[in-house]
Amino acid sequence: MTKSPIPSKARRPKGKSTSPKEEKLFLSLGSNLGDREELLHRAIALIGERIGTVKRVSSFIETEPWGFQSEHPFLNAACMVLTTLSPRQCLKATQQIERELGRTTKSKDGVYHDRPIDIDLLLYGDHRLSTPTLTLPHPHMYERDFVMIPLREIMEKP
Repeated sequence: MTKSPIPSKARRPKGKSTSPKEEKLFLSLGSNLGDREELLHRAIALIGERIGTVKRVSSFIETEPWGFQSEHPFLNAACMVLTTLSPRQCLKATQQIERELGRTTKSKDGVYHDRPIDIDLLLYGDHRLSTPTLTLPHPHMYERDFVMIPLREIMEKP
């Protein structure tokens, strides 16, 4: 048996973990087509299965569509998830969940439309990110009561 050339204490410093760091991810969810409440519950369950541990979920609030006209009001919520996934991995997972729950198109150039589910990444720990596909913190969240009311509710909980 050969001895490792690196002393065991030097291989892994005490107190250091090799597992990825858990981050707090805050998401906004909305639905204005189909069984809105059921779609939000299903989305939250899938988030828990694929992204991380759902620690907090806000009340569901009904709001008027923002940025477009529709006779279908939204049901909105926010949730906080502990995740080890990267922001890009979280985005990919939420987009897959949206597709599975019936969303076929994304808004383009600020043109919004009715949708069975919408999931937006709002905050990811202290991270700031600006790419063509993802900006964190979400650049318009402070302008939207349907985002901020549920978000404040779960951020104020212990």
